[in-house]
Amino acid sequence: MPPFDDWNIIDEEEDEELQDAAFFEGKRDVILFCIDCSESMHELRDDPNYDDVKTSHLFTALEAAMQIQKKKVIVGPNDSVGIVLFNTTRSSETKNHATEIKKNSFAYQPITIISAPAIQELIQLLDAAREDPDLLKSTFPPLTGKKMPMGDVFTSCNWVLRDGAPKTATKRVFLITDDDNPHPGSKQLVTSARTTLLDLTQSGVQIEPFFIATPEKPFEPSKFYSSVLLSNVLNDEDEDTGVLPESISITRIDDLLSQMRFHEVPKRALFSIPFQLADGFVISIKGYGLVTEQRKGIYKYFIDLGDHMEVANSRTVYVDEDQQAEVDKTEMVYGMALGTAPVEGASDDEGEGGDTVCRVVPTGKRPFYTADEIRSFRTLDLEPGIKLLGFKDPIELAFEDNVKHSVFIYPDESKYSGSKRTFAALLKKMIEKKKIGLVLALTRSNFAPVFCAMLPQAESTEEGGWNEPAGFHLIPLPFADDIRAAPLETAFRAPDELKDAARLWIDKLCVKDGTYPPDSHPNPALAYHNAQLQASAFREEFDPEAFEDLTRPKYDMIHKRAGNLMKEWKRALLTDESANVVPVTTGSKRKADVSVDEAEIRSKHEVGALAKLRVDQLKDFLKSKSQPVSGKKAELIERVSDWLDAH
Repeated sequence: MPPFDDWNIIDEEEDEELQDAAFFEGKRDVILFCIDCSESMHELRDDPNYDDVKTSHLFTALEAAMQIQKKKVIVGPNDSVGIVLFNTTRSSETKNHATEIKKNSFAYQPITIISAPAIQELIQLLDAAREDPDLLKSTFPPLTGKKMPMGDVFTSCNWVLRDGAPKTATKRVFLITDDDNPHPGSKQLVTSARTTLLDLTQSGVQIEPFFIATPEKPFEPSKFYSSVLLSNVLNDEDEDTGVLPESISITRIDDLLSQMRFHEVPKRALFSIPFQLADGFVISIKGYGLVTEQRKGIYKYFIDLGDHMEVANSRTVYVDEDQQAEVDKTEMVYGMALGTAPVEGASDDEGEGGDTVCRVVPTGKRPFYTADEIRSFRTLDLEPGIKLLGFKDPIELAFEDNVKHSVFIYPDESKYSGSKRTFAALLKKMIEKKKIGLVLALTRSNFAPVFCAMLPQAESTEEGGWNEPAGFHLIPLPFADDIRAAPLETAFRAPDELKDAARLWIDKLCVKDGTYPPDSHPNPALAYHNAQLQASAFREEFDPEAFEDLTRPKYDMIHKRAGNLMKEWKRALLTDESANVVPVTTGSKRKADVSVDEAEIRSKHEVGALAKLRVDQLKDFLKSKSQPVSGKKAELIERVSDWLDAH
């Protein structure tokens, strides 16, 4: 049978869900930076990166907003970003909003699609503020003697998002402040802030707080924010049993960016489908991809119209070769290439007498199917959903069964009321009884159904506030064709002394806390590509020498920690007999190396000894210089001589 891509794709434009990337690129992301402009945020401090330079927390927050926007120019050019400042006496001058925002708040950058001019304006402001540290304080005067109610802050964010953000976008507010108690002793303002925040979250907006702490002034969320920004729990939404994690100590731009990197990509669900536990017993769940490969952006074609460039929109058209006219897609049928025509006189009675209905195809012709039939072949006439088939012991889930990335599923209360409660009860019992689930899953309407193992995960909290949520990992189980048995061969085993010597230096080089943060080690090829695009977008000069490859090993630290232990292990390895045994294998014939260095050919040409070269060597040289390689040896020698004389 031909590959899947040859005949089993029905309609590229209508069935975009065949491409997983469409789910990540289809929904826009909106980030609103809500930055505190109080007197403490304007207080000048020593810059950690530059000597004799004073900066403030406000400068750090604006620089972080600028860096996020510069990155989104490459990874999310269709996303939108805005900046709102509160606790400032500067009044809002923008007229783009249908409703004015609250007093003592200022919309510095309304929510608009990422654009280079807006980012360059912010860059110019930061460059001027680095030269004149008091510029930000004069540009955004702080509110003195009192604080703006946080309820009004959340209301202003709601109005700005309502007027500027697309309705179908993922909307988030990055709240940056260093004040852990804006309303001391006022229960009314706390209640108002919590009520307005609830209105904000019910409209589909997520709050991502970033608290700035210093050694002189630690941030304690228990004073105010733990009673306003309550964490989500798996149980009913009315049960506020969780508390806000400890504050994130942010004193430098690198710290703020490293924390924002975890929150930068919105958590978009790959699918939202029903989960059938039994006949007539259904809840709703959402699936999230935990591992996604980040790739370069899609290239676009441009038309040069002389004074400007315009994007060329491409589309696929199917044309009838005989009539030279466009064919309606609804009239198209699909088929696959078969083998040779059947032998004459072969029996065609197979299938007679049974209940199977077969399509009669003339000899030498192909069987064709409609789009609905192809979709039926793929989905087996199943609707999207997950059906629970039973339970197994965890020991029956083998390591080699995990051949694809798993999907994390979580309950969705919006479709079926009580989904969270039922989901939590099932999760609790499966963890208690130490069982895994076996399900039949069809995650999208145009996907193929697959059997999956449902591995439960209990909620766990770690230091710093990061935790693993409670839910199930949906692990696609392989079919028999997906697994190949590895050849079992006898290997040489190292003695225990050699293993112990290796374990000493391995323990010295283990990752801290046993966790590997992938966001701290971006793909160097992709980062280099994005850095060039970013420099081109902002008309900056790109310096390849300034690019830093974060995946490059820190050799100095490695030798400092384990250099002596590695030398001892290497000496023990050289004296061990099992390490010096060379297994005898049957060799395979290799193609002769015909490449000859250009300097060698030129030296033979100078002494008139080109005839000593073989024909394949002459052809290889001419081919590398984009010269014709046809003809006899004398012609090849003459062609090589002419090229060398000309160059």
